[in-house]
Amino acid sequence: MSTLSPVNRRHFLGLLGLSAVTVGCGTAVGGGPSGQGGTKTLRYQGWTGQVTPAELAEDLGYLEDVKLEWVGNTISGPQDIQSAATGQTDFGGAFNGAVVKLAANGSPIKAVISYYGSDAHAYSGYYVRADSPIRTARDLVGKKVGMNTLGAHSEAMLDIYLQRGGVPAAEADKVEALVVPPVNTEQSLRQRQIDVAVLSGVLRDKALAGGGLRQLFTDHQLLGSFSAGTYVLTERFIKRNPGTVRTFVTGVGRALDWSRATPREEVVDRMTEIVKKRGRNEDAANLRYWKSFGVAEPGGRITGKELQLWIDWLAERGDVDPGRVRLDSLYTNAYNASAPAAPVSTPTPTPTATSPAPRAATTATATATASGR
Repeated sequence: MSTLSPVNRRHFLGLLGLSAVTVGCGTAVGGGPSGQGGTKTLRYQGWTGQVTPAELAEDLGYLEDVKLEWVGNTISGPQDIQSAATGQTDFGGAFNGAVVKLAANGSPIKAVISYYGSDAHAYSGYYVRADSPIRTARDLVGKKVGMNTLGAHSEAMLDIYLQRGGVPAAEADKVEALVVPPVNTEQSLRQRQIDVAVLSGVLRDKALAGGGLRQLFTDHQLLGSFSAGTYVLTERFIKRNPGTVRTFVTGVGRALDWSRATPREEVVDRMTEIVKKRGRNEDAANLRYWKSFGVAEPGGRITGKELQLWIDWLAERGDVDPGRVRLDSLYTNAYNASAPAAPVSTPTPTPTATSPAPRAATTATATATASGR
């Protein structure tokens, strides 16, 4: 199990911010040849034992002449979008708060489509052992919480839960967030290496099927149904390859809609075949627990409120300068032909410790593959 030292809850994205400054100062490479046509191959990172919306879109034939080139796996959304920003890959996906943080630190990225979210079926849950004394936010002080990465979705939700539970900042800083690979999180909890495990999607349902665990809270309980993460590309890549970007984004949107309209068993069978035939020495058994990607809007269309929520929240905590990131330049739906155009929505109130719980699904309409990013 890989661990990191405790992170100050008031600056939960500081880890990403340090590296984002470096990214923002550089120039992203890649993007294929300039001129008409551009590249037709998109480099990306996958997730072990899981099928991303982009991979599903390719298998369904929705990417047409655009091909995906797998360069390795990741367990971290922030790392994934940094790789895209620096040109190591052509697109990456992460929790929207991480996208905001990276853009605010000068990285020329743009969100183009939502790819995971939280709904009644796809959500990140925070679980303890059935015999654990932990039952409230205050009980987490001094405890260890295992999650896939720091500075992203799971830590943001933990931070909100502690605030809503009335835990003072000084005590919240004593809650130790640790990095644990998703495939090892359940085992780490059962072996008492951590006190709380963040589990989502197929890994969550598999763990619950084994019994002996109790839910503490979920991101869906905190914010309702909402699209939580977006795929991003660099502005340079988009400018050089507009046709490829349109084909990619539209294809991913069609795949998301296909997954909603198709019987779950058929989707699971399709994903299982994808994992088996791509030859990455993975176990596809967990896919039988898949239920939803959790994306709220048809075709994965991005609504401004889904990003404004995190701009406001991070600015309130001093993690970003609101003048360093503009909502209208942070995302675009211009390349998504898979869903009807929709107006930019009114920003959602920020999730503060003193305000009522915002309903991002009511405010953002009603997670990654099935991982909290």
